[in-house]
Amino acid sequence: MKIFVFLISFMWVILGVFGRSGNSSGGSNRPKNVNIGALFTYNSVIGRSAKPAILAAVEDVNSDTTILKNTKLNLIMQDTNCSGFVGTIEALQLMGREVVAAIGPQSSGIAHVISHVVNELHVPLLSFGATDPTLSSLQYPYFLRTTTSDYFQMYAIADLVSYFGWREVVAIFVDDDCGRNGISILGDALAKKRAKISYEAAFTPGGPKSDIESLLVEVNLLESRVYIVHVNPDSGLNIFSTAKRLGMMSASYVWIATDWLPSLLDSSYMIEPKTADLIQGVIALRHHTPDSDLKTRFSTKWDSLKNKETVKFNSYALYAYDSVWLLARALDILFNSIDAITLSADPRLRDTNESVLRLQSLRIFDQGPKLLQILTSTNFTGLTGQIQYDLEKNLIHPAYDILNIGGSGSRRLGYWSNYSGLSTVPPDTLYTKPPNTSASSQNLYSVIWPGETTKVPKGWVFPNNGKPLQIAVPYRVSFLDVETKDKGPLGVKGYCIDVFEAAVALLPYAVPHRYILYGDGQTPPSYNNLVSDVAENKYDAAVGDVTITTNRTRIVDFTQPFMDSGLVVVAPIKETKSSPWAFLKPFTWQMWGVTGIFFLLVGAVVWILEHRTNTEFRGSPRQQLKTIFWFSFSTMFFSHRENTVSALGRLVLLLWLFVVLIINSSYTASLTSILTVQQLTSRIQGIDTLISISDPIGVQDGSFSYTYLRDELGIAESRLRVLKTQDEYVDALQGGRVAAIVSELPYAELFLASTKCQFSIVGPQFTKSGWGFAFQRDSPLAIDLSTAILQLSENGELQRIYDKWLNRNACSNQTSTIDASQLSLNSFWGLFLICAVACVLALTMFFCRVCWQYSRYNAEVDERGIEHAETRKRSLSMTKSFKDIMVFVDKKEDEIMEKIRRKSGDSKRQHSQVSDGPSS
Repeated sequence: MKIFVFLISFMWVILGVFGRSGNSSGGSNRPKNVNIGALFTYNSVIGRSAKPAILAAVEDVNSDTTILKNTKLNLIMQDTNCSGFVGTIEALQLMGREVVAAIGPQSSGIAHVISHVVNELHVPLLSFGATDPTLSSLQYPYFLRTTTSDYFQMYAIADLVSYFGWREVVAIFVDDDCGRNGISILGDALAKKRAKISYEAAFTPGGPKSDIESLLVEVNLLESRVYIVHVNPDSGLNIFSTAKRLGMMSASYVWIATDWLPSLLDSSYMIEPKTADLIQGVIALRHHTPDSDLKTRFSTKWDSLKNKETVKFNSYALYAYDSVWLLARALDILFNSIDAITLSADPRLRDTNESVLRLQSLRIFDQGPKLLQILTSTNFTGLTGQIQYDLEKNLIHPAYDILNIGGSGSRRLGYWSNYSGLSTVPPDTLYTKPPNTSASSQNLYSVIWPGETTKVPKGWVFPNNGKPLQIAVPYRVSFLDVETKDKGPLGVKGYCIDVFEAAVALLPYAVPHRYILYGDGQTPPSYNNLVSDVAENKYDAAVGDVTITTNRTRIVDFTQPFMDSGLVVVAPIKETKSSPWAFLKPFTWQMWGVTGIFFLLVGAVVWILEHRTNTEFRGSPRQQLKTIFWFSFSTMFFSHRENTVSALGRLVLLLWLFVVLIINSSYTASLTSILTVQQLTSRIQGIDTLISISDPIGVQDGSFSYTYLRDELGIAESRLRVLKTQDEYVDALQGGRVAAIVSELPYAELFLASTKCQFSIVGPQFTKSGWGFAFQRDSPLAIDLSTAILQLSENGELQRIYDKWLNRNACSNQTSTIDASQLSLNSFWGLFLICAVACVLALTMFFCRVCWQYSRYNAEVDERGIEHAETRKRSLSMTKSFKDIMVFVDKKEDEIMEKIRRKSGDSKRQHSQVSDGPSS
């Protein structure tokens, strides 16, 4: 800070000039004149538009009697000449004129320096052109931006990159505060879209064209073809003229320019043919200012303005105009709340030495904090739309027009706002609707790209430096059909190599590549190390039997899997001998028990329902018991000879025969499977068996199965045996050194085929994964090759390659546990439940009918004349007798109904005789 003060004082002594016009109050609450400053570069694209706009604004304010009343704005302009040194001197001169606020500057670099001065003097600085995002920090409280920050412009560019599906961009920018800080924000915005800046190409402000040419030659050798140009409007066209000369404005290139390009083009009545030829197909962003009557009147007035150096104006002229009006409105409110403007000497400069004596003339604006507060809370509609600040001192509703340069002009592709993202609908219309920045709502009109093509460029090519892709291929020791060394042109061969070559052949562009064997051919390579080397840029990709795992996807990008590859268990098998009790194996003992119980239950229910009506279910107790057992078990074979006559009995029997049909069919199918298919068995039934025992387990050397068993399943390392070749597999399994081998499915199938099915896969596949090609993070090749692999799968080429290398009449999984083939009660409890419910309902209806008949039967007995109390008590006791009920139930229903009808008729005749006696 001392060095900074010394430099300022030194420049101040050299200048030695102070103009002191002062802000006088004139003896009233409102001063007659108030000094305001304007600080910008006159001879620049922005300055040539901003200067007449500021002058017009001051003139309009002074002529408007509704604002500031009798106070006139006294404008003091200073030319910074695009120099931080000159800008600082001009700023100090301006502060010496006792200004209450300053408009400008347009340069972010100058704004950084001047902001320190205005912070000390409490003078608000309203900048219409300094778009550096870092100027909004708390370090510069008196800096107030009256235009849109580049923070939002960079997020708009990130949305554009994401919309077209690009993953990498090259940033070309001027190496100053605005350029560096803007590109830094762009990097953060792209990261949120899973994209990145692959290269930052910076050049010195005002540097020679040779530097630009060297820079573009360098970036043209890179992979990315998406260029973000963030430079100054005064020298920006040099970028495109050099790119045109180098052939970089042709098809497959993408150029996105920030707002500097529209600012340059809008200042001219029309684009010159020479200029238009340089920027065909470029996408550019322009500050969005909504159409309004105010804007139309200003446009009409522009033609009559004096001292204007441009035929038309750009958006910075509108922001400059609104800056003056914002200040005027704030001053009007300030004057209504104070008695007079006062400026005080800085007490820190009272005891300064002679070298900085002139700094004592600088005055602190006492009402500066209050004016700043009023400025940030002002809300009005200007030429650029609504002027209102958020809590971070940024204008609300930042928005941009998305332009496409073509022909002799430009056309609008759509809009961007932080409220709705990319849209073809003006942001002003969308502000009345709920915010929506979802990916599905993003939309733009079609673009005409460089080379006059409408096809969206893929955004990258292989580096134009003659270097092919360096592809690592595992140098396998076993399973050589997967991939291995070859004496042919490629140097390698195998299933994975053929799949990769077939996928590359489907790409619409050439992919020069060279295979490099990974490993020494003596021991299996470590696939984790292989993937790590790809992530560390030692190789561009890894092609082979690389399993896609969670940890690996964190450091590299994989293609779509081209082969399923889960873990399975391979174990020794032995032939089982047939058992004389094999006929009992189809059902579990619970199933046998419940089935037998239901046979007896249904027989008993049918006997109860048929006993009173069907003579075949009557006889002596011994005979009836035989009938129940015979009928029950004869239904198993549908050979029962007794007919059912009651409706309820037929219903129960019909449901039971359906259940028996299902049980018989299931039993037959299960027994057939056991006797014909179940010929091999193993004491290892799958991964659960391996976990429960303590026997050694074999794993393939270099495979991820070792770490999976150890880390995920918690199997001790002392139990794991690393096996390298197929011969070691056979020796370990036959010699009993391992109980089983855990391997990936493709290897297991190849191993079984090579051993003529001496072993077998037991249990189900217990992990789901696949083989894929590994590429460095964010490599566009991973996406394109994934699409090609899907195409290979759809057209059958992937299966043809598989049949060529890996189809060796694979052994089927012939082992399974007996328990797995047995039918349990869980498969049939629904049928048993339905049958039981039917039996209960039938019995309920049957006993309700019996009770009704019994009550009618007793009622008729009472009406026969037995009226004395003892007889009635005895009768009531008999009705409650269980023995009498059972006797009643055992009688035939026809006899009971006949007696009830006969007794009912006799009772009616007796009542008739009694009623006729007295009348005769």
